[in-house]
Amino acid sequence: HVQLVESGGGSVPAGGSLKLSCAASGNTANYQCMRWFRQAPGNEREGVATIDSDGGTNYADSVKGRFTISEDNVKNTLYLEMNSLKPEDTAMYYCAASLFGGGWCSLSPPRAGSKDGRATTWGQGTQVTVS
Repeated sequence: HVQLVESGGGSVPAGGSLKLSCAASGNTANYQCMRWFRQAPGNEREGVATIDSDGGTNYADSVKGRFTISEDNVKNTLYLEMNSLKPEDTAMYYCAASLFGGGWCSLSPPRAGSKDGRATTWGQGTQVTVS
């Protein structure tokens, strides 16, 4: 199994920037899809960005042009660079590693107990607050 630890969250003014990191340890070789999700109080968890094993990326419309997902395979670290932050970006941000890529590597949060859900490992989250 893989373990994921997020860092880099904090409080910033609107228009500011943050870069989140997600350090992966353990057996990372089989994971085909890395994703960032976020959840604000009272809201459902939503997909922010994905990157698959071929380096293909996908973004939620709300963050396109402002956020960039990337990974350093040497350091086994996933990143989310966030620019031009807005108050509506305030949320707990989670990284997730999934065994399935291709069409499975989507912005839809995997449901617990589903095939994708059982194949997905989550980090503990890092809080981002934009005021």
